[in-house]
Amino acid sequence: MLKDLHELARQVEDGMCVVLPVDYAGVSMAMTRPLISHGARNLRLVCVPTGGLQADMLIGAGLVGSVETSAMSLGEAGGAPRFNQAVKDGTITIHDATCPAIHAGLLAAQKGSPFTAMRGLIGTDVLANRPDWRVIDNPFAESPDPVVLIPAIHPDIAIFHAPVADRFGNVWIGRRRELASMAYASKNTIVTVERIVDHSLLADEQSAAGTLPALYISHIGLAPRGAWPYGLWGEYPVDGAELLAYAKAARSAEGFAQYVGSTAMEPAQ
Repeated sequence: MLKDLHELARQVEDGMCVVLPVDYAGVSMAMTRPLISHGARNLRLVCVPTGGLQADMLIGAGLVGSVETSAMSLGEAGGAPRFNQAVKDGTITIHDATCPAIHAGLLAAQKGSPFTAMRGLIGTDVLANRPDWRVIDNPFAESPDPVVLIPAIHPDIAIFHAPVADRFGNVWIGRRRELASMAYASKNTIVTVERIVDHSLLADEQSAAGTLPALYISHIGLAPRGAWPYGLWGEYPVDGAELLAYAKAARSAEGFAQYVGSTAMEPAQ
């Protein structure tokens, strides 16, 4: 299952729905440059539940047709510059969502249901921008009881980074259950990891509960410090200076292109 990152990037095809994790959950930044180099376009990004650096870079490279997210930013480094510019230019379609709605859509897909129901969206402006979400009356209630129907989210590919995988293809994700939701809902899952171990992670009582079985993993790539400049829990912290450097460079299309073409995205070992 262990593959070169550029080979993994070729699994992504034009028009696919690609699901990416929130910045603290294990973003596979190591896959960003291979994805840009591969050049699959009109991607439909789903951010679980918010997007950041990786999504911004894919948008800046012109690979993204639409984004479903509850927010997009670089955290303390400010707004996501290429996303903001794309919104202004009208070059991407935004599917406004909320954190619970995105998680609910993935959960519906995991359970094989075409949709799920939520109440928290009632009375919000989000509904005005989501014609694919439906408001109905709870059929089991004796009095009017509106609920929102959220369609299942079925990604073609989930991409994330984790600390460790074993030689059997199992991946340890710890408490990052959003990664499990992504994998359960997706047709294929690409995971980059810091290292590979020989023993089974599922056979160890201390790691089994936080391990995603190989059944849900399509491909694994070895990428030490593969979340950088984001941090990875228990491994290394966020490189705030690098995020700020990107935020400054990516204010213009020229600066973004220079940043992507430089060695800036190579993590220090």
